[in-house]
Amino acid sequence: MDAIQKDLLEKIADLHDVPQGAYNIRLNGASAERQNSENIEIVTKEDKPGIDIYIKPGTKKESLHIPVILSKSGIRESVYNDFHIGEDCDIVIVAGCGIHNAGGSATEHSGIHSFFVGKNARVKYVEKHYGAGDGNGENIMNPTTIIEMEENSYLEMETAQIKGIDSTKRSTKATLAKGATLIVGEKLMTHGKQYAETQFDVELNGEDAGTHVISRSVAKDDSSQLFLSHIKGNNRCSGHTECDAIIMDNASVRAVPEISANHTDAALIHEAAIGKIAGEQLVKLMTLGLTEKEAEEEIINGFLR
Repeated sequence: MDAIQKDLLEKIADLHDVPQGAYNIRLNGASAERQNSENIEIVTKEDKPGIDIYIKPGTKKESLHIPVILSKSGIRESVYNDFHIGEDCDIVIVAGCGIHNAGGSATEHSGIHSFFVGKNARVKYVEKHYGAGDGNGENIMNPTTIIEMEENSYLEMETAQIKGIDSTKRSTKATLAKGATLIVGEKLMTHGKQYAETQFDVELNGEDAGTHVISRSVAKDDSSQLFLSHIKGNNRCSGHTECDAIIMDNASVRAVPEISANHTDAALIHEAAIGKIAGEQLVKLMTLGLTEKEAEEEIINGFLR
């Protein structure tokens, strides 16, 4: 890898070198490096771009890294990755995509990830998106996540759009069986004329299934954001969806949280809050010696932490 590609890898996956354990690094439209482990097998799809990942039942304390790096202008790709996670697993999956576009053409990555989470399995999934480059071409990312959770499984998702993505449409659809739990934490920042759209659709089908979906975002300059969330309680279950946004300059943010209770024992909550940075917060930090801009950055960093 060259210096630009290594920098992208560090930004999206906190990696300074090739990771330990199982990994697949996709570089400019093709698989560049891959390694399986004793319990994790990665197989190239034959019918479309992407990979199938098979994680053996009972796999514990292992990690899987599948970063995507695009450092050439004009690449537009859709990649399909399917995760088959066996029963009683406890694993961490680190994904993400970094684009460095120094040309005049749009560069786009659409990642379609499907998770099949077995009974009693526990998964932590981390996904970061980052864009850079000094060209005029757009950086576009459209991630789709499809989740099927079996009984008493647990999936925690941490997703972040760090900076530099001109347009993104992010879709997550999940179905939960009895006792399954889905936790989602999204962090998002837009600036310039960027646009970001997030949509969550969660179906709580089994008894005692539960979900907790939180989106925190900051919109600067002339950027715009749209947050859509729909939780359906189809059994005795619990669900919570929340959108918190800071709006600055000439930006705009729309939040449309929705809950549907289709069972008398479905306990569902939705919340949304959009506002500017409080003046007293700025004043307090400025009295400590920070400039107004520095104070704003401190508040934003704390909000998105």
